[in-house]
Amino acid sequence: MRFRLLFAFVLAVAVLFTARSAWSQKGGGGGGGRPASGPTTIPHSGGGFGGPPTMPTPNSHPTAEDEQKVEFSSTTVLVQVPVVVTDKSGAHLHNLKKEDFQVFENGKEQKLGNLEEFTATSSPLLVPASQPGVFSNLVVDPRQPRTLAIIAIDAINTPFLDQATGRKELIKYLSANLEPGQVLGLVIMGTKGVRLLHGLTSDPAQLIAAVKKVNGELTTMETYDPEAQVAAANQGTLGTSNFSQGAEDDIEDQLRDFVTRGDAITSAFQQQAAIETTLRSFLDIANYVAGIPGRKSLIWATGSFPFTIESPSSVPGGWLSMLYERTMTALNEAQMSVYPVDIRGLVSTSPMGDVTYNGGHSGSQMLTAAVGRSWLQASTIDTLRSFAEMTGGKAFYNTNDLAGSFHKAVDDASSYYLLSYYLDTHDNKPGWRQLKVKVNAPHGEIRARSGFFVTNATMNPGITRTVDEEAAIQSPFDATSLPLTLRWLGNAAEGDQRRVNFSIAVPGGIFIDEAAQNRFSLDLAAVVTNDKGATAKTFVQPLQGAIKPEALAIVKSEGIRYKTMMELPPGQYTVKLVVRDNLSGRIGSLSAPLTIK
Repeated sequence: MRFRLLFAFVLAVAVLFTARSAWSQKGGGGGGGRPASGPTTIPHSGGGFGGPPTMPTPNSHPTAEDEQKVEFSSTTVLVQVPVVVTDKSGAHLHNLKKEDFQVFENGKEQKLGNLEEFTATSSPLLVPASQPGVFSNLVVDPRQPRTLAIIAIDAINTPFLDQATGRKELIKYLSANLEPGQVLGLVIMGTKGVRLLHGLTSDPAQLIAAVKKVNGELTTMETYDPEAQVAAANQGTLGTSNFSQGAEDDIEDQLRDFVTRGDAITSAFQQQAAIETTLRSFLDIANYVAGIPGRKSLIWATGSFPFTIESPSSVPGGWLSMLYERTMTALNEAQMSVYPVDIRGLVSTSPMGDVTYNGGHSGSQMLTAAVGRSWLQASTIDTLRSFAEMTGGKAFYNTNDLAGSFHKAVDDASSYYLLSYYLDTHDNKPGWRQLKVKVNAPHGEIRARSGFFVTNATMNPGITRTVDEEAAIQSPFDATSLPLTLRWLGNAAEGDQRRVNFSIAVPGGIFIDEAAQNRFSLDLAAVVTNDKGATAKTFVQPLQGAIKPEALAIVKSEGIRYKTMMELPPGQYTVKLVVRDNLSGRIGSLSAPLTIK
């Protein structure tokens, strides 16, 4: 019996080692999975930030510093830092001057450019008027910053029973704490991606009705006991009884450890999927609100972050690192701060209080389980707090007052200052640039993002060109970083087909490289689906060139309009249109119905 057990364990280790070697050959070297020959587009299978599920190697801690030197696409990179300043009671401080602030990057003080103070409006939400046959991705008036928050119910990383508690507390908050003019949107993050439950609104009754329709989802990690999750989080390192001891009377413990190791291996693969789905959801949400001015709050009702952030420079490793860095940049560019609310409330880490615990109730196994669970909880809290600070938000945990936590998080964006300075592009070392903001104000407390990534994925828009467009096509939301208008211009018969004429307008905001003869570069892409959801047509066309000097001022103020056509048979269709500004990386998208008779 003992020989068979040890042979099975050796065989499992050999298979795991072979799998790691194979994936490492596919995924490339370095902490961020970058190929040795230089920056390329992200390896993927089937579109987007896809790739093989790489198993992390034991005790490996990839960071952005492991990546290649940064190749900047522009010599001038403006860094913007939203800063919330409050007194000890939490009241916002106003009328501060540029001289009252200091910004340090990696300990070096930066020369500040402009300083702007923003106080969000509480006026009613005005949605731009629509015209027949005209569609836009503008969801609110872009001229006035306003208090705006997106509440994300996380069904990816939150235990099933805790999801119900979170929804109950969210309804409690919406029933009694919503301020006049406060604009909220509601989404749910599930294993199949993020889904819009309700668009931006100031009506709490509509949001409450949407929350009540939400059903919980059993997370994939819940199928594994906490000991396997601890082992997966520790990248395969278990602290349970040691096989090498070989005690004849401890066969039951050895069998339990063997099963736990197998669960840890499979749960690590599930963890990779949770990381990708979570980051894709954040990326979609950031793109959705990027075109709305002002600092926003992402209220993340969750139970954990899908991987451990040991330091701000940590990255998941392999093909997920570029997705992580791109997501963090998208959150920063959208001026969106993340406020994790641990909806598990007060958490007990004792195995004795867990009816699902099947390990020993005394001795080293009980002690190891207790220590492991305590470590996992502490690591979860530390990671939520680190992630919030990286984006300029605040984490709420170890409290059962979830409604109060929602209220504090939403209120934080009502007033802020926007500081800016130019990045030193001569420093091409990759990694995390730490930010420290100081304010000269009596009893002033500040909240600002703790830094930002400087890597090829964040500083060179050409790196993520294809995957940005694929992600926008697949997203259930409109991307608003680049304003976009689609206008149907009628159709004409062409045999069995109809020629559909339409125009695409980008009303200002595109990047024009005046140092390179007013060069611009746009990508137009569209996917047309029929009423059964099948793809009927794809449309891909680059639009690039140079603006004549005499037309430069007009294009800057009014943008670009482009007329084109496509052929389709009669029927009902939905068109998903994406436009990307390749020089700045900004992207716009929208969905529009199309009826052809």
